[in-house]
Amino acid sequence: MKATRFFLSVLYLAAAISFFGASATRLQAAQNPSQKPAEKSPEKIQEKNQDKSAAKAAPKIPAEIELLETRIRFEADGSSRKEVHARVKMNDELGARQFARLNFDFNRAFEQIEIPLVRITHPSGGTADVLPSAITDTPNPAVVNAPAYQDVRVKSVRILGLAPSDTLEYRVVTTVSHHPLAPDFWLDHSFDRSGVVLQEIFELDLPASRKPGIRINPATPATSTDKSGEGDAARAIYRWKIAAKDLPTKSENSSADSEQSASDVSVSTEAWEPLSIRLDEKLTPGAKPIESAGSSEESKQELSRKLLVEPEVTAKALELTKEAHTDREKLQALYDFVSQKIRTIDLPLGATGFAVRPAKDVLASGYASPEDKFVLFSALASALKFNAVAALTGYCDEKGLPRPSVFKHLLISVNDGKTDFWLDPSLEVAPFGVIPANSGKCAFVLNRAFAVMNSTPHVWRQLNAVLPFPSAQEVTIDAKLGTDGKLVTKAKYVVRGDNELLLRVAFHQTPKEDWKNVAQLLAMSDGFRGQITNVTTSDPYATHDPFTVEYEITQPKFVDWSKKPLRIPALLPLLGIPDPPAKPTAGSAPKPIDLGTPLDVEVTATLHLPDGTVARVPAGTSVARDFATYTSQYSAKDATVTASRHLNFILREIPADQAADYNAFLRTVQNDESQAFTLERADTTPAAPKNP
Repeated sequence: MKATRFFLSVLYLAAAISFFGASATRLQAAQNPSQKPAEKSPEKIQEKNQDKSAAKAAPKIPAEIELLETRIRFEADGSSRKEVHARVKMNDELGARQFARLNFDFNRAFEQIEIPLVRITHPSGGTADVLPSAITDTPNPAVVNAPAYQDVRVKSVRILGLAPSDTLEYRVVTTVSHHPLAPDFWLDHSFDRSGVVLQEIFELDLPASRKPGIRINPATPATSTDKSGEGDAARAIYRWKIAAKDLPTKSENSSADSEQSASDVSVSTEAWEPLSIRLDEKLTPGAKPIESAGSSEESKQELSRKLLVEPEVTAKALELTKEAHTDREKLQALYDFVSQKIRTIDLPLGATGFAVRPAKDVLASGYASPEDKFVLFSALASALKFNAVAALTGYCDEKGLPRPSVFKHLLISVNDGKTDFWLDPSLEVAPFGVIPANSGKCAFVLNRAFAVMNSTPHVWRQLNAVLPFPSAQEVTIDAKLGTDGKLVTKAKYVVRGDNELLLRVAFHQTPKEDWKNVAQLLAMSDGFRGQITNVTTSDPYATHDPFTVEYEITQPKFVDWSKKPLRIPALLPLLGIPDPPAKPTAGSAPKPIDLGTPLDVEVTATLHLPDGTVARVPAGTSVARDFATYTSQYSAKDATVTASRHLNFILREIPADQAADYNAFLRTVQNDESQAFTLERADTTPAAPKNP
């Protein structure tokens, strides 16, 4: 892992560790079998009739879902009933522990969950039913201190006495009525390919009168299709019966489009434009519905007017911006307040059915879901004559079936009169104009006024987020090597840009007593090993300045002075450079080389050696191209070695026909990074006394 540019996945892991450490387990094995309920257990060594070359036994899954039945029926009014029946075999103690509690998320405002059966069957044949008293209905852990979201809940079943070789059987019934987006409905379903589910039965019962769109992965066609009834009572029923051994992998389905690569069955009654309008109406409390707006010029002007803002919200907007002089400063002041002063209630997008609270209620409570943060920011901006719109990300296929379930995150788009900015106040510590690097290439924009004012509305926009400041990273290493071979290193990172956001989020979401774990991941991604101590950072909320991280790392046996000659690498983080492009497949055009956000990286190291040590350093390197430049310098004086490397990515991407030039640049950098320093030290060990 090359940390200086691409340590993203490591820090996402750190943020995930922090998040899941503070959240309750949400297994949902019955509702979403693609979530693996168990990790593989260690391999067992065969004990009989084996020699030195005998292979280990195949890995054993802690728990197997022998049968998973899911039956879903939708009605024309958008209501639905989903019944899940599962039979799970516990193979070992780990499996029994993982299924000792089942959790199911729901929203009681429009959903109801019943668990009519939870039964344990022992190997001897005896059975034990879990009593209703073992079932609890509690608020989602994220909303415990947020009274406005108490409808977002978790129904849990505590299963005592579950042991290896037992079989757990349960049924879960979920009914949906009066969903905020009814009468429209949608569905995504993927068959389990992890090997956890041995046999899966899936039945989908649809009202033919609604003419829902349905997409089925060609690799997993329905086993049978039936039709019944006539007119408004007409139904279409699809059934699948799939054994795990017969289920093809996604890669075997070369004809599948990007949507089908994500789900095997998709259903929707919506179209993209109406979906954009309806979601925008849901996120605009008190807005006039599009159906009643009419098509007159007066109606269009009414829709294009600014949102009606409550007096207390207007007063807050004026208070927050009284020191601001430019439109950008005003927007930044509003953003800082919503991002940092309004606590984020971390709920999945759509957990409330896109039902939101008025801006004044959000302001008074001091907390908000991502959707409600948009409501408040939009109202504050509107009070100052700015227009902010919501945009959903996590999916990028305009030809796919329209359904809100494919989106995972909400961003805000706003313009200061000169520049478009994408904002993410739900992260709390994201600098103004900085969004996660994994947000995708496009966004589904919710803008009903634009839809009415234009005959061919464009609800999809390219997510070409440009940082509002230059992206840069400085890493400074100050190390001391002792006569005992111990290396003590002090590292300091000063980061601005995409990696800055990852670091801010990782440290912000991690308790301070666990910061050394995040620093350990950062050090490992840079190639440093040892024990981390003394971790400090700048304030994650101080987003107007670069983010800094400092730590000390100790490696007891870094060198063995008895080795002659002794070679060590430069104590510098490896500069992450994108790999060369793979050769295009036959008949396909080569793709440009993606370098990511332009970034200026500078790393320096100072190594203090024991007295009497002589160091020989390699020659530096310099190479310049139109897409990037690289220089390095190395020196040694007395008992001090210094090294520096400077890499500047100038362009976002390189045309495919420059692949050879890029490969040459890449080899030059890698060859320089592989150079070693040679250390020589006189033998100061006293000579052994001679025998008389």
